[in-house]
Amino acid sequence: MPTTIKRKTTRQIHVGSVPVGGDASISVQSMTNTHTADVAATVAQIRGLEEAGCEIIRVAVPDMDAARAISEIRTQITIPLIADIHFDFRLAVAAAAAGANALRINPGNIGAKDKIRAVVAAAKDSGLSIRVGVNAGSLDKDIYQTHGGPTPAALVQSALRQVAVLAEMDFHEVKVSLKSSDVMQTIEAYELFSDQSDIPLHVGVTEAGGLYAGIVKSAMGIGSILSRGIGDTLRVSLTRDPTEEVRVGYEILKALDIRRRGPEIISCPTCGRCEIDLFSIAESVEKALLSSRAPIRVAVMGCAVNGPGEAREADVGIAGGRGTGILFKKGKVVKKFPEDRLVRELLAAVRQLEENHEP
Repeated sequence: MPTTIKRKTTRQIHVGSVPVGGDASISVQSMTNTHTADVAATVAQIRGLEEAGCEIIRVAVPDMDAARAISEIRTQITIPLIADIHFDFRLAVAAAAAGANALRINPGNIGAKDKIRAVVAAAKDSGLSIRVGVNAGSLDKDIYQTHGGPTPAALVQSALRQVAVLAEMDFHEVKVSLKSSDVMQTIEAYELFSDQSDIPLHVGVTEAGGLYAGIVKSAMGIGSILSRGIGDTLRVSLTRDPTEEVRVGYEILKALDIRRRGPEIISCPTCGRCEIDLFSIAESVEKALLSSRAPIRVAVMGCAVNGPGEAREADVGIAGGRGTGILFKKGKVVKKFPEDRLVRELLAAVRQLEENHEP
């Protein structure tokens, strides 16, 4: 029997229509890498992210042009939008007025309390939530000096200090992130914070890197945190097309059996018994199923001898022989086909299963 992860119950807030915390599903976020003031490019990227399954999108707001652009962007997308603000409180106020669904700020770099109070007032007036984002690279100087660097305890102290500032202003629609590029430091920081607070947590490993390093660090960091029952929403950070972030996010959730969106593809690494072009077959199947939402298991195996047995828990799959292969369901052979028909027959079987899936 699979082990079920018991999530810590946190208070629930909302980012637009998406609940975060409580008993809500762990949502998957991403961030655009376009210039936000370029409305057409930003909207196009967000729509691609929506198709990939992104549920909350964040945009950078470095200037007033970006803040004002939110108004037009919001009319052309369906998922909630978070405005990412640093340093200038006026940008947060303008973004709230333009229709952002939430704000991401670091109160420590916003400045004096009257400026933070203005941001809080704007959030209250527009019914927005706020993410307090703490990064290892931007800790308060006194906390950095006290702890001798960006330790997990320093990250937690910074987050609690900033949350307390908002609480003093009677603002509680808050979630927190405690990110570092150091995986173990990130894991420990989330554990420490979770032990001390029921505030919902946005989970991620910041500046994780390019495709390979970024996926590994995110899987290890985010996966380890989620496996402890900690976390209410996540973002995978990759120096890559942001749609890859969304795909990796769902794969992490899928691997932990927390949440399933789209097929799980099981494929073998190949060996000397493989007598079909499994690499290109597996790639073709993966690309064809990118937009599928059905939570089914699909196996692509290179050996007709062991393939069905090794992937017996798959809903449907193929396994290769010498220029031929078999289609199987739940480990049972259905039919044999020439190699050039394997992908077509597998996808047809998948489509049949999709028709029976309730979205």
